[in-house]
Amino acid sequence: MFFRVFPCPKTQKLVTMIYAIDHVQIAIPVGQEEQARQFYVAVLGMTEIPKPTALTGRGGLWLSAGSAQLHLGVGADFRPAGKAHPAFLVRDLAASLAVCRVHGCEVKDDEPPLDGYLRAHVFDPFGNRIELMQVITNSSSSSQTAQSQATAQTARQSDTRRSAGDTSQRT
Repeated sequence: MFFRVFPCPKTQKLVTMIYAIDHVQIAIPVGQEEQARQFYVAVLGMTEIPKPTALTGRGGLWLSAGSAQLHLGVGADFRPAGKAHPAFLVRDLAASLAVCRVHGCEVKDDEPPLDGYLRAHVFDPFGNRIELMQVITNSSSSSQTAQSQATAQTARQSDTRRSAGDTSQRT
């Protein structure tokens, strides 16, 4: 891993400025913490972590999954983040998207591919965009891609039948 170093203006000692992300914060509407919990904890599988006592009166909540932390802050003039977004790594994108769809989440899985990743976007109940990414390993990339594409196609067909009012199940 390469870190860029700079001389400190006071001491001339070489320092690394940024070496990692501690957390990402996005906004949610005031008073919607329970709805946020339902999505981020019950659907995405994150764990709520305690906020420092000095910050509990501000509302919102803090979440973690692995080494990733997401802070949800409340905003009176809330507007969803449609472009800016956190991206979380998942082990099985197709399974993750299936869980999101079962819970009625909006899923956008027609994004252009990125080398080494399968990816899609899901949207929280407030319209914030969340990217889910699966690292593709060389040994299994073709089978993972085929499986993910087949799962996505099946889900899209199911969504299309539901919107068209077709309640029959195809096997």
